[in-house]
Amino acid sequence: MKKNLFILGMMACSMTMLGQTNDDSADKGWYVKLGASYFGQTAATEFPTVGGNLPLSRTYVGGKLVSEESVTGSFGEGFRTGITGGYRFNTRIGVEVGVNYYSSTDKTMAQTVSDVPITPAGVYNFKSVGQITAFDVAPALVLFLGEHNGFEPYSKVGVIVPVHGDLEITTDAYAPIAFNATTGAPTAFGDVRSVDKVKPNPTLGFMATLGTSYKLGKNISAFAELEYRNFTVHGKTKETTDFTINGNDALATRSNAQINTNYVNKLDVNSNNALTNPNGLDSTRPKDELSSYVGISGLGLTLGLKYNL
Repeated sequence: MKKNLFILGMMACSMTMLGQTNDDSADKGWYVKLGASYFGQTAATEFPTVGGNLPLSRTYVGGKLVSEESVTGSFGEGFRTGITGGYRFNTRIGVEVGVNYYSSTDKTMAQTVSDVPITPAGVYNFKSVGQITAFDVAPALVLFLGEHNGFEPYSKVGVIVPVHGDLEITTDAYAPIAFNATTGAPTAFGDVRSVDKVKPNPTLGFMATLGTSYKLGKNISAFAELEYRNFTVHGKTKETTDFTINGNDALATRSNAQINTNYVNKLDVNSNNALTNPNGLDSTRPKDELSSYVGISGLGLTLGLKYNL
């Protein structure tokens, strides 16, 4: 909340300066920027439950649990490329709208490591790794601070609107693949891989940037920006797009409830979830699960070129 108030305060100050700044027609005009960025994560939170597995890293030796820790992180670490169009009203004030493609680095969300394939308690090795890819639109208000010796520092504040993307979670496990029809006990084990894609609900993020440009020619400049961005993404639906057993496609063996999930804010007796519905799970319909979220907060450096039209 404090960060949002700080950003809003910067915007208010910028608007005040707009009203106080005399128009300078020499600085007016359109420009376009091309840049590439690398972001590092700035805040780590606990990851959500993945396929029924808690966000934990567990180690077993001889079938006994010897260590356990929470798995935390942020999908704010990664690479971004983008194009930005801008218009400068006068010496001090301008606006920009960026269109960006972002790809996060892989993040381990849950895992179990055991020195034996299957422990007496039925624990087996698995690892779930997530990655976010997304396109976003980022409108911003720009405050230019004045040019000196070719350098012109500036600041900008704005919002981030994701328009397309997903969280892809890949899970590799050595797990039960066949069960006794009477007792339900595992009768065979194998290598299982699943790929789930989580689609998000609409969301809105905030960004604040400090940058500078350096004039290389009459209409072209190089620029560098230090940007802080912060927002969270809530899951809307999840779909298993790939499921293999020992390298063989087995997606057709999965039920609708195993392939598709709807994320909801509350589970009750009417939800398609065996935990709360007295009639159990209807395997012909998508499963209902509680909505979860992941954080995408990061501090990044952008380098690129700017061309005045």
